[in-house]
Amino acid sequence: MNRQPWFLLVGIVLLLGGCTLAPEYTRPEAPIPAQWPQGAAYRNTQSMPGQPTVPEIKWQDFFADKALKKIIETALDNNLDLRLAALNVERAQALYGVQRAELFPAINAQGSESKQRTPADLESTGESTNTSRYDVNLGVASWEIDFFGRIRSLEEQALQEYLASEQGRRSAQIALVAEVARIYLTLAADRSRLDLARSTLLSQEANYRLIKRRFELGLGTELDLRQAQTRVDTARRDIPRFTQFVAQDQNALNLLAGAPVPEGLLPMDLKSVVPPEELSPGLSSEVLLNRPDIMAAEHRLKGAYAFIGAARAAFFPRISLTAAFGTASDELSGLFSAGSAAWNFTPVIVLPIFDARIWAALRVSKADRDIILTQYERTIQTAFREVADSLAVQGTINQQVAAQQSLVNATEETYRLSNIRYEKGLDNYLSVLVAQQSLYAQQQALIELRLARLANRVSLYAVLGGGGGPAEANQGG
Repeated sequence: MNRQPWFLLVGIVLLLGGCTLAPEYTRPEAPIPAQWPQGAAYRNTQSMPGQPTVPEIKWQDFFADKALKKIIETALDNNLDLRLAALNVERAQALYGVQRAELFPAINAQGSESKQRTPADLESTGESTNTSRYDVNLGVASWEIDFFGRIRSLEEQALQEYLASEQGRRSAQIALVAEVARIYLTLAADRSRLDLARSTLLSQEANYRLIKRRFELGLGTELDLRQAQTRVDTARRDIPRFTQFVAQDQNALNLLAGAPVPEGLLPMDLKSVVPPEELSPGLSSEVLLNRPDIMAAEHRLKGAYAFIGAARAAFFPRISLTAAFGTASDELSGLFSAGSAAWNFTPVIVLPIFDARIWAALRVSKADRDIILTQYERTIQTAFREVADSLAVQGTINQQVAAQQSLVNATEETYRLSNIRYEKGLDNYLSVLVAQQSLYAQQQALIELRLARLANRVSLYAVLGGGGGPAEANQGG
């Protein structure tokens, strides 16, 4: 068999390693300050040398509450939103495989057999004969030789889309881990609020019975009685309200986990929760470039550069090759005789003379690149703002909690002294009522601030890219 066609095919394949017409990609400058914000609201924003960055801290190490860890594990296994993100990754990977296959020829094989009987009266020998014919054909149907990198540019675009989808899966995991933790903490806070409402109701019912007894004995006024009743009714109203919140929190947690969460894993109250680790964002805002949503945006930007290469290649000739190799054999009267074998190459060259669609496609590809670049920069700016907001909370929340705790302590003492003055007849019940209302409100505010402190640690971990698994090396250029 003639080997020259095979050498020709090998030479053509080697040409596929040439350059594309895509513009060279260089990572744009991040449109944010190099350092985190400074000022009275920001404290402990610097990390110690050698301390791992937040994306390097596994969520199993960040969260210290064992029950919360188990719920997060369940959610990672069962959550349908995360499963959809993983399926999107598989789809993008398959599409990349389809596009990459365009670089190589598709070889088809076809075989056939035919038999023919010749009557005796048509043969010179006077005897009938049976003839069999076998044909085998190999073919390459319209294989485009990628001289100008059109197919390689489209392959690169598909690869970048696949990598972006993988970062999208990591973003979905970060969001899921953070949301499970947030709902878990909210449930704990709502149970604390419910416990406070119940204890308040018990104390107010005791006060109401005491005042009612004084009223019946003529030692109190009806105004005092009605004012005491308002506090009982307020606490009674809050109990079903917080009971509703607790039920809704559990429903949300079950949805995130993808299965009912056992009662034994649910927090009793906010004090029973083991707080997550306190974090430092690092020395530079450059750590944000490892956030999955920013990495996904950069992959799409690289894909846009590759698509420009494909649009540019459309201005150059497209060369396609059709090749076929066929063999045939004849079997005559039971004897085998070799037939013929040959290669047949048919090149097809398409030379664009004028096509307005090609120019329009190039303009579209450049516009898409500018749009995706703007989206990339906006994603970075949004991420910086999210981290800055969380750092502002981290730098001030402890002072707020301490001040609120002091306020609760002072209000408790005011309420105690008001009760003593009322029981001794030195003051009316209005002062007791006002003190009790203030105490209840300040206790609720303290729960809210404690929740905010814990939830902000989770938020800071998420906005710095923590909880999404290991990140790929994200090198610019």
